[in-house]
Amino acid sequence: MRDFKKYDIWKLSHLFTLKIYDITKSYPNEEIYGIISQIRRASSSIPTNISEGCGRDSDAEFNRFLTIALGSASEVEYLIILSKDLNYIDENSFISLNEEINLIKRKIYSLKQKIK
Repeated sequence: MRDFKKYDIWKLSHLFTLKIYDITKSYPNEEIYGIISQIRRASSSIPTNISEGCGRDSDAEFNRFLTIALGSASEVEYLIILSKDLNYIDENSFISLNEEINLIKRKIYSLKQKIK
Protein backbone atom coordinates (compact mmCIF):
# COMPACT_ATOMS: atom_id res chain seq x y z
CA MET A 1 0.00 0.00 0.00
CA ARG A 2 1.27 3.45 -0.92
CA ASP A 3 1.37 6.46 1.42
CA PHE A 4 -0.47 9.19 -0.46
CA LYS A 5 1.07 11.90 1.74
CA LYS A 6 4.48 11.15 0.19
CA TYR A 7 3.33 12.04 -3.33
CA ASP A 8 4.15 15.58 -4.46
CA ILE A 9 1.05 15.56 -6.65
CA TRP A 10 -1.13 14.86 -3.61
CA LYS A 11 0.53 17.72 -1.70
CA LEU A 12 0.10 20.11 -4.64
CA SER A 13 -3.51 19.18 -5.20
CA HIS A 14 -4.31 19.45 -1.48
CA LEU A 15 -2.83 22.97 -1.32
CA PHE A 16 -4.69 23.87 -4.51
CA THR A 17 -7.96 22.69 -2.94
CA LEU A 18 -7.34 24.88 0.10
CA LYS A 19 -6.74 27.81 -2.24
CA ILE A 20 -10.01 27.11 -4.09
CA TYR A 21 -11.92 27.04 -0.80
CA ASP A 22 -10.39 30.38 0.17
CA ILE A 23 -11.01 32.07 -3.18
CA THR A 24 -14.61 30.91 -3.43
CA LYS A 25 -15.43 32.60 -0.10
CA SER A 26 -15.68 35.84 -2.10
CA TYR A 27 -18.07 34.45 -4.73
CA PRO A 28 -21.69 35.69 -4.62
CA ASN A 29 -23.93 33.94 -2.08
CA GLU A 30 -26.29 32.96 -4.89
CA GLU A 31 -23.58 30.56 -6.11
CA ILE A 32 -23.36 28.59 -2.86
CA TYR A 33 -25.24 25.64 -4.40
CA GLY A 34 -23.89 26.29 -7.89
CA ILE A 35 -20.34 26.99 -8.95
CA ILE A 36 -18.97 27.26 -5.38
CA SER A 37 -20.14 23.77 -4.51
CA GLN A 38 -19.09 22.33 -7.85
CA ILE A 39 -15.56 23.77 -7.96
CA ARG A 40 -14.95 22.82 -4.32
CA ARG A 41 -16.11 19.24 -4.89
CA ALA A 42 -14.12 18.91 -8.13
CA SER A 43 -10.93 20.33 -6.62
CA SER A 44 -11.16 18.15 -3.51
CA SER A 45 -11.83 15.15 -5.73
CA ILE A 46 -8.28 15.39 -7.10
CA PRO A 47 -6.38 14.62 -3.85
CA THR A 48 -9.23 12.38 -2.69
CA ASN A 49 -8.89 10.09 -5.71
CA ILE A 50 -5.11 10.07 -5.43
CA SER A 51 -5.51 9.03 -1.78
CA GLU A 52 -8.05 6.35 -2.60
CA GLY A 53 -5.92 5.00 -5.44
CA CYS A 54 -2.95 4.70 -3.08
CA GLY A 55 -5.03 2.42 -0.89
CA ARG A 56 -5.68 -0.03 -3.70
CA ASP A 57 -3.76 -3.23 -4.32
CA SER A 58 -2.59 -2.87 -7.89
CA ASP A 59 -0.96 -0.38 -10.21
CA ALA A 60 -3.92 -0.76 -12.56
CA GLU A 61 -6.35 0.32 -9.83
CA PHE A 62 -4.09 3.21 -8.82
CA ASN A 63 -3.93 4.29 -12.46
CA ARG A 64 -7.74 4.19 -12.70
CA PHE A 65 -8.06 6.56 -9.74
CA LEU A 66 -5.43 8.85 -11.25
CA THR A 67 -7.58 8.95 -14.39
CA ILE A 68 -10.55 10.04 -12.29
CA ALA A 69 -8.38 12.70 -10.60
CA LEU A 70 -7.32 13.93 -14.04
CA GLY A 71 -10.96 14.24 -15.07
CA SER A 72 -11.69 16.26 -11.94
CA ALA A 73 -8.74 18.52 -12.72
CA SER A 74 -10.17 19.18 -16.18
CA GLU A 75 -13.52 20.01 -14.59
CA VAL A 76 -11.79 22.50 -12.28
CA GLU A 77 -9.98 24.02 -15.23
CA TYR A 78 -13.30 24.78 -16.91
CA LEU A 79 -14.84 26.13 -13.69
CA ILE A 80 -11.87 28.51 -13.34
CA ILE A 81 -12.55 29.79 -16.86
CA LEU A 82 -16.24 30.19 -16.00
CA SER A 83 -15.33 32.02 -12.78
CA LYS A 84 -13.22 34.48 -14.75
CA ASP A 85 -15.89 34.99 -17.41
CA LEU A 86 -18.49 35.66 -14.68
CA ASN A 87 -16.06 38.14 -13.09
CA TYR A 88 -15.86 36.15 -9.85
CA ILE A 89 -12.07 36.18 -10.06
CA ASP A 90 -9.72 38.75 -11.56
CA GLU A 91 -7.27 38.14 -14.39
CA ASN A 92 -4.28 37.62 -12.07
CA SER A 93 -6.14 35.01 -10.01
CA PHE A 94 -7.25 33.31 -13.20
CA ILE A 95 -3.71 33.13 -14.56
CA SER A 96 -2.34 31.76 -11.29
CA LEU A 97 -5.09 29.16 -10.82
CA ASN A 98 -4.95 28.12 -14.47
CA GLU A 99 -1.19 27.59 -14.29
CA GLU A 100 -1.54 25.56 -11.08
CA ILE A 101 -4.31 23.30 -12.37
CA ASN A 102 -2.41 22.65 -15.58
CA LEU A 103 0.73 21.78 -13.60
CA ILE A 104 -1.37 19.35 -11.55
CA LYS A 105 -2.78 17.82 -14.73
CA ARG A 106 0.71 17.37 -16.21
CA LYS A 107 2.01 15.76 -13.01
CA ILE A 108 -0.93 13.36 -12.81
CA TYR A 109 -0.41 12.41 -16.44
CA SER A 110 3.30 11.91 -15.83
CA LEU A 111 2.63 9.69 -12.81
CA LYS A 112 0.14 7.65 -14.84
CA GLN A 113 2.82 7.04 -17.48
CA LYS A 114 5.30 5.87 -14.83
CA ILE A 115 2.98 3.27 -13.29
CA LYS A 116 1.52 1.76 -16.47
